[in-house]
Amino acid sequence: MADLGYDGKVAIITGAGGGLGRSHALELARRGARVVVNDLGGSVTGEGGDKGPAQQVVEEIEALGGEAVADGNSVGTPEGGKAIVQTALDAFGTVDIVINNAGILRDKTFHNMTPELLEPVIQVHLLGAFYVTQPAWLIMREKGYGRVVNTSSNSGILGNFGQSNYGAAKMGLVGFTRVLANEGRKYNIKANAIAPVAKTRMTEELLGAFGDKILPEEITPTVCYLAHEDCPVTGEVYSVAGGSVSRFFIGLTPGWYKNGHSVEDVRDNFDTIRNEDGYIVPEGPQDELGKLLGLLSGE
Repeated sequence: MADLGYDGKVAIITGAGGGLGRSHALELARRGARVVVNDLGGSVTGEGGDKGPAQQVVEEIEALGGEAVADGNSVGTPEGGKAIVQTALDAFGTVDIVINNAGILRDKTFHNMTPELLEPVIQVHLLGAFYVTQPAWLIMREKGYGRVVNTSSNSGILGNFGQSNYGAAKMGLVGFTRVLANEGRKYNIKANAIAPVAKTRMTEELLGAFGDKILPEEITPTVCYLAHEDCPVTGEVYSVAGGSVSRFFIGLTPGWYKNGHSVEDVRDNFDTIRNEDGYIVPEGPQDELGKLLGLLSGE
């Protein structure tokens, strides 16, 4: 089969001055995409700013013979999101791909969580995806084509100690992805998410020596495939780490049904409610409602 290319496609990648974003930018550019390398250039916790990291990645891309522009706007405001998309329009005339990768960490146990630790994390990870994607979405919707890849995390899907702010933002991105998938279907816009585990500036202290076995370059092939026009799926989430790619999915058990049941009934049937045998994987609320209608109608 032929290699996958991105000739003529324009990609915006946030947080692309290093780590995962840099790896994605280099690979997409190597395969023909024109890339907006966005990075505020701040610290891991979100302070400060420096356009240098983004410009350095642009220079790497240009050295490979690719096309790219640097952007230093913050994803954390509506104005910043619009400005990032405008950078793509000014340089390349359109947007085909958005990879929401920018992020910060401000870890703290929940009982010690403060607004100063909570709000910036939600702002960058979750609101930042909204603010960058929406102006790009309008363009994609009008042209009848687009690909969105959101960077979630197992800290949100599974939960992780000391990351209630980060986990909430990352699981929020799963819901965001699934809504975009539903709204984008008739416009040939596909939205998927990854939950990566890789050694980056944000994770190197947490991962220690194990980090050397799970490099950012192992995440990029899955991201690039989800961003390609041949990608067959939408609304899905993939765990990616160290050469391993798996699908996370939301399952719904057959459960238990009794009209007019009591608290005691729930207690007495709790094992049946939790039994995973025969689960379904609903694509959206309509699938759950279909199951409920079947029960209520006696089918």
